[in-house]
Amino acid sequence: MLLAVIAACEIGFWVLLAAGLTTRYVLRMPRLGMAVLVAVPLVDVVLLVASVIDIRSGGEPSFKHSLAAIFIGVSVGFGHRSLKWADGWAAHKLAGAPRPYKPRKGTREKARFERQGWYRHVLAYAVGCTVMLGLGLLSGHGYDAVLAPAWTWTIVLVIDGIVSFSYRGDVKAETEPQRKINV
Repeated sequence: MLLAVIAACEIGFWVLLAAGLTTRYVLRMPRLGMAVLVAVPLVDVVLLVASVIDIRSGGEPSFKHSLAAIFIGVSVGFGHRSLKWADGWAAHKLAGAPRPYKPRKGTREKARFERQGWYRHVLAYAVGCTVMLGLGLLSGHGYDAVLAPAWTWTIVLVIDGIVSFSYRGDVKAETEPQRKINV
């Protein structure tokens, strides 16, 4: 049952996102579209409530609870940034707004952007693991089974951190490259 709720919540996320952007830019009702976009985080509330109900009604902590916790953590960590990204591209493609800004490779801004992404990953990890622990404690069966995927996530987080901090911004790369003129 919980796996079906997880799938429904994932589908609900994309449906609400598409409905909000369509209402905002295609139907030209920005306030209503924004109201729909504001409702997107409610999907995570539904997922959390369904997980707690499943645990409290005798469900053994398992991977499905971990998956729900990971979805919630990722949504908290990256949700705002993802909605902002989607809104920027929808505005560009559907309403003629300028192309969303993307930091160029080799610049300090790109290095900062990548590090901020890792900080968001740390937030997602912290929230996800906290939800896993909470579900494990609520179950009364311990949290070993529900925390099992956290070890893999820890490795992914460390690798992401190494990659994110490997970006170096060269001062020269921030200026516009000079073009050679052949005479």
